[in-house]
Amino acid sequence: MAIATFAAGCFWGVEARFREIVGVQSTRVGYTSGETLDPDYKQVCTGTTGHAEAIEVTFDTAKISFDELLNVFWHLHNPTTLNRQGPDRGTQYRSAIFYHNDEQQQQALTAKQNLNETNTFGNPVVTEITAATLFYPAEDYHQCYLEKKGLGSCH
Repeated sequence: MAIATFAAGCFWGVEARFREIVGVQSTRVGYTSGETLDPDYKQVCTGTTGHAEAIEVTFDTAKISFDELLNVFWHLHNPTTLNRQGPDRGTQYRSAIFYHNDEQQQQALTAKQNLNETNTFGNPVVTEITAATLFYPAEDYHQCYLEKKGLGSCH
């Protein structure tokens, strides 16, 4: 088992998509890469804590690779918009990959470079690639939110 951590805008839709993938054992949404200790949703929404809404994915490396998860990540959101996904704006909605080891870092950097060299998205990819830090799970009502509400997507 391994862990991958991604930020791609509002974590509800991101979590729903990753939960569908064969090889993903579990997911949890939360907040990472900020300054405030143990932030809550209300604090993160102010944009002043420095955290990103993120998803932590536990996956079986015998069934799916980190590169395959990266491919889902890149195409799940618009990695060319800075601090914005759809109607959601603010640093908490930034596009980011929080790597857990050197191999994940290199794979993410290589993928980003390839996407930019091939102009895959028509604009430069602005996704932040940084080391994983403390991950604070979001409140229980955010976990599997769309599933609980019987919704397929956010927007």
